[in-house]
Amino acid sequence: MKLISISDLSASDIHAIWALASGPAVQRSGVAAWSFEGNGIRTRTTFIQAFRDLGLAYTELPNLLKSSERACDLAGYLDPFYDLYVIRESDHLRLAEFAAASRRPVINAMSGAGHPCEVLADAFYVHTQVAPLESLRIGLWGPPTNVLNSWHELARVLGLTLHHFCAGQSPEAPVDLLITDGWPAGFTDSSWTLSREHMARLGNPKLLPTPPFTIGNELGFDPVGFAGFLGYGQKQALVAVQRAIVMHVA
Repeated sequence: MKLISISDLSASDIHAIWALASGPAVQRSGVAAWSFEGNGIRTRTTFIQAFRDLGLAYTELPNLLKSSERACDLAGYLDPFYDLYVIRESDHLRLAEFAAASRRPVINAMSGAGHPCEVLADAFYVHTQVAPLESLRIGLWGPPTNVLNSWHELARVLGLTLHHFCAGQSPEAPVDLLITDGWPAGFTDSSWTLSREHMARLGNPKLLPTPPFTIGNELGFDPVGFAGFLGYGQKQALVAVQRAIVMHVA
């Protein structure tokens, strides 16, 4: 099974992953290949922990898909050595091409078009620790990004209702949860900066800023001092969900 975007999953797949995340790690045998473009500090940390929890050996293949080699040739040569790939690669089409060519499970650890593992983990935390997702009024704040794209995909698969606010919009309808993401490189439209006044008009909902967040760009205030901030500990769900994703696809 491949996980290149949340749209690759059904609602039953997502609930199966979350059920696995709520239980113990089930040992797997084999070798995982992982390749992370950029820092990916949290995703790198938690996937390595997930591999350890599952008893998987793992090998780093730096910048795997930056090679000029055809994706089908890379997959053909590497598949005999690996049982699973976890890849963070900005070129989503290149990642999808490799996944289609490989005979192994391929997990998107972030691409330019989506961040499925992060959003599945965030949604799991909210669903289990805040309130069932289907009962929440969920807002997205900011220009389109890979994270917000994945939230839209999740909503389509699970039948959720999202409100993605527009630039400069003065929000009036309250929401229960507001999600932000870091601005794309070169983006400077300050009408997207979320203020405490915006939060008050939204009913002071729970706030989930996707890290790394920047005060002065997507956030006009420090979320750590905001009562509804879901906290740093929320990202601990990454380990359980990433572990569950590996168990589900491999």
